[in-house]
Amino acid sequence: MMNNIKTNNTGSGQGAADGNPVIEIHNLKKTFFSQEVLTNVTFNLLNGENLVVLGKSGSGKSVLIKCIVGLLTADSGTISVFGKDVATLNRNELGALRQKIGFLFQGGALYDSMTVKENMEFPLRRTKRDLTEKEIGEKVREVLENVGLSDALHKMPSQLSGGMRKRISLARTIIVDPLIMLYDEPTTGLDPVTSNEISTLINDVQKKYMTSSIIITHDIRCAENTADRIIMLQDGEIFSEGNVSDYEKSANPVIRSFFQ
Repeated sequence: MMNNIKTNNTGSGQGAADGNPVIEIHNLKKTFFSQEVLTNVTFNLLNGENLVVLGKSGSGKSVLIKCIVGLLTADSGTISVFGKDVATLNRNELGALRQKIGFLFQGGALYDSMTVKENMEFPLRRTKRDLTEKEIGEKVREVLENVGLSDALHKMPSQLSGGMRKRISLARTIIVDPLIMLYDEPTTGLDPVTSNEISTLINDVQKKYMTSSIIITHDIRCAENTADRIIMLQDGEIFSEGNVSDYEKSANPVIRSFFQ
């Protein structure tokens, strides 16, 4: 095993990014009906990095990012985002913090009764109230072009393929210029070619919008394509941490079950 993979130990490592932490998580615990889903989880997300949280289904990955944005409340431990303790924020403060965080849900969460254009405009009208109609239109066209779907402007979500829906969902997330991106299983249900395209888009978003990202996945190809650093969750705990090369060279049987 590579020395800088820390097995059965918590802590933060150094990925490709070299910046200050934008998210700091310490001793996080979350229990559902007496079952501990997260156990003493501790790590940092560094400014400008893509951090992959890898693990099997049921390992606590999605619960983790829902705790970060306050959709779930941790039983104990601390979550600090941009230096603010999430647990101590009131409703307005939490809302203001969430405006800095883009959350790409597994299913995309597009509004089925709205066109693509209307889906794009909705978050802008709620969070960027000073924009003119012309500026809103320009912003919508810009983000759709960035995800390669300029011609989908007037389509309904039901007219889109799974990969197109994921792209539109990503466009709607980045249209408000978030500083942090949280991706919940971004390639689930997609074919290998489309999955690679989404992974490429995640990297493009990181570079173009200078985002710091947590990518929740059990898709090893997505992890290899996007990660500056990887944390592996096993039974709700941080089992190991390192970069892609460290994992690929590891002889640990748990890690080899993914990287083989």
